[in-house]
Amino acid sequence: MGRIFALLILVVVTTSGCPFNLADVRFLPTEMQASAKSERTFALAKEVEISQLPCGYSRTLRNGTRWDLVGELPKGAIYRSKDQSLTLECSNVYEAYLVIEEDSLVGFYLPVEKGFVRVSDPIRLPIKK
Repeated sequence: MGRIFALLILVVVTTSGCPFNLADVRFLPTEMQASAKSERTFALAKEVEISQLPCGYSRTLRNGTRWDLVGELPKGAIYRSKDQSLTLECSNVYEAYLVIEEDSLVGFYLPVEKGFVRVSDPIRLPIKK
């Protein structure tokens, strides 16, 4: 009888967990090639809504936000902002930098995880240099 009760408790505990979404950001592990002190920066000419993020969250890149080159990937140049924090969210929150190729956002670099997350379709950014 004790074993059945213990088994029942185990089943209840393991199947009644909170309804937390366990989705995770899928990324391609990659190392950023750091850029030497660079003057390559850009600012956004208008606000940009990014809705094609993992797990259905969206982000807004603010008008006038300045982005500074910090590194390179084969997929594009990596930019970080001191004006705006950028994160990707699923079950965890991930710090993210923009990956830009020919004035289009092609993905995000996750500096802690050292990974690249591609956007499904490149997003043309309204850049003023």
